[in-house]
Amino acid sequence: MRSGGVQGDGGPDERAPSRDELSNQVVNVPNALSLLRLLGVPLFLWLLLGPEADGWAIAVLMVSGITDWADGKLARMLGQSSRLGALLDPAADRLYIVATLVAFLIRDIVPVWVVAVLVGRELVLGVMLLVLRRHGYPPLQVNYLGKAATFLLLYAFPGLLIAEGTDTVAALFRPFAYAFTIWGGVLYVLAGAFYVVQVVQLARADGHAAVRAPSASDTRAADPRGAGG
Repeated sequence: MRSGGVQGDGGPDERAPSRDELSNQVVNVPNALSLLRLLGVPLFLWLLLGPEADGWAIAVLMVSGITDWADGKLARMLGQSSRLGALLDPAADRLYIVATLVAFLIRDIVPVWVVAVLVGRELVLGVMLLVLRRHGYPPLQVNYLGKAATFLLLYAFPGLLIAEGTDTVAALFRPFAYAFTIWGGVLYVLAGAFYVVQVVQLARADGHAAVRAPSASDTRAADPRGAGG
């Protein structure tokens, strides 16, 4: 399998492993935390859309943010970075973001165009994953711009919920919630655009390599000794 990983910027002594360097381990602490985050998505949605228990929904988001930080930290500390973890971690982030946007749209907390832009970004990246698979590449690792965008959005969403109130606390949170949403949204789309550029570059490199590599029949035709068998 080809290595299409994007290295992190954690410094010269802390390099994010490429996907070819990741283990096939399934059962470990970081993966358990990522799975816990995934299981929290339906609970989070139910809290938002069922009883509209916003306080508990915020608590679920906070736990998700803590486990998001902890699973990556523990994976590096314990040497338990795995291919499954590299898939679960960004999948959980995206599910929380999409689930929150859909719930916010239903409850009329955010406008339709915000949801359309951010969910459209996920659809485009889904197409890019198909392109990578067609060319034999695994999904690219999440870069630090994408992590920063996700961080901002996952902190903006609780702020938007709090800002829905009519008290002084809501008024204090409102400008911060809007600012985090705007900054996070812009960075989220920008990170997606960079991802698309990387995928296009890899696909073009493969196409150029295929054009340059002569086929066996072309080699025989060019070599007079090949004509005689």
